[in-house]
Amino acid sequence: MKQVIIFCMLIALMSCQPGNQNIAKPNVIFILTDQWRASALGYMGNDIVQTPHIDQLAGSGISFKNAVSVLPVCTPYRASLMTGRYPTSTGMFINDLYLPSEELCMAEIFNESGYNTAYLGKWHLDGHGRRSYVSPERRQGWMLWKGSEADHHYPKEHYYDNDDPVMKHWKGYSTYAIADEARRYMQEHSGDEKPFCLFVSIGTPHFPHQTAPEEYMEMYAPEKLKLRPNVPDEMSADALKELQGYYAHCTATDKAIGEIIGEIRTLGIFDNSIIVFTSDHGEMMGSHNIGPKMKHAAYSESSSIPFLITYPGIGEQAGKVAEAALTTPDILPSLLSLSNIDIPETIEGYDLSHIMKSPQLEPERAALYMNVAPFGSMYGIDEYRAIRTASYTFVKTPAGPSMLFDNKKDPFQLNNLVNEVAFSDIQSNLDNEMKQELARIGETEINPREYYLKKFGYYGREQFREDYHIQELMDVEVVVSPGNAFKIK
Repeated sequence: MKQVIIFCMLIALMSCQPGNQNIAKPNVIFILTDQWRASALGYMGNDIVQTPHIDQLAGSGISFKNAVSVLPVCTPYRASLMTGRYPTSTGMFINDLYLPSEELCMAEIFNESGYNTAYLGKWHLDGHGRRSYVSPERRQGWMLWKGSEADHHYPKEHYYDNDDPVMKHWKGYSTYAIADEARRYMQEHSGDEKPFCLFVSIGTPHFPHQTAPEEYMEMYAPEKLKLRPNVPDEMSADALKELQGYYAHCTATDKAIGEIIGEIRTLGIFDNSIIVFTSDHGEMMGSHNIGPKMKHAAYSESSSIPFLITYPGIGEQAGKVAEAALTTPDILPSLLSLSNIDIPETIEGYDLSHIMKSPQLEPERAALYMNVAPFGSMYGIDEYRAIRTASYTFVKTPAGPSMLFDNKKDPFQLNNLVNEVAFSDIQSNLDNEMKQELARIGETEINPREYYLKKFGYYGREQFREDYHIQELMDVEVVVSPGNAFKIK
């Protein structure tokens, strides 16, 4: 099926109007960080963490104030980013699964549109072991590859170099090494006739936090830090200890990103490039009594992410803030539109390039996000669907509405307004928007997690059974299939 789609794209490109064939395509540099919540950046209002280079980038681009992770966990976010589709459509709602080869993905689209493509860093879409070699046919089209499935041992993070199945290790702090590799790639390809799409996937500031460079650890003594007011006292000690390393990773990562942006400017390609900085999800860090290192939850600490974008011809829009909410499936179609590439019909997200060009548009648009089946230590939280607008966050579980927060008056989400009479009209409107968005992707109701676990056949391995309390299936025969990493036979 994917081959048919790509063939149709080629035909469409060949039949374009003559004038469109000569439209210059920009380079695309996509910088993805891991577990960096929106509130942990200077330009987002944090007066403790130091992120001067990203703050400077915000002055050159558009910042989406209400961007959310479609499902605030690593693998589900990355699958949605690569496909422009929702987790309930791809089945990618759990960590450590294989993104089905049938899915049409970012690099394949850019390849067919005449781009060189390269991927550096963490992948987390192969599903066959975090230290295993990711073979070329499982990389969803990326031409150059220096990456690993997943490894957060930053002093000695491993990777595989293109077609070489021998494990290698980044030299020193991996965030710096990956940034250096990105700079080398751009130096080698900035003069090519073909534009390039370079994906830089950095593991920091994801835990472990105490492996951050010592010089930055010293900047953030715990006694000088400040927790969010929704962190209960019993969480304070652990949260402050983790926050020190978290902020240290943030500042170190900012340094690395600054070097990438500096190289873009030095090479003279800044004005002909789309540059994105974002993160896959946030970090609870003790908020709402959910411990450090945790995500999954619908709260802003977990779901709200930074999203910055610059593009050729941004002009007077540079430095502006978009109130419009954005969710992960919206990113790929927006990039394609800005790159003058047709958007495939398989994509479910919205093209928001018009908001990137006019940030004042649609300030109260709604963005859908979810957690289909919380797992591991977060198994105990309810599965949910959520709507984020500039003004409100509305959350619903299979049992019914569970949260309603005023994002402007109550940014720390301390006052749950759900089912209050004074907000009944607002809640009803948000509920209707949620139903419309779910119906658009083929979801007529909020099904319990068991529905999707059975639908996509995810049973079998011991860790999975522990995560989902599925003890009654211990003796089933399990096979590895091309479409999903683990299935019942």
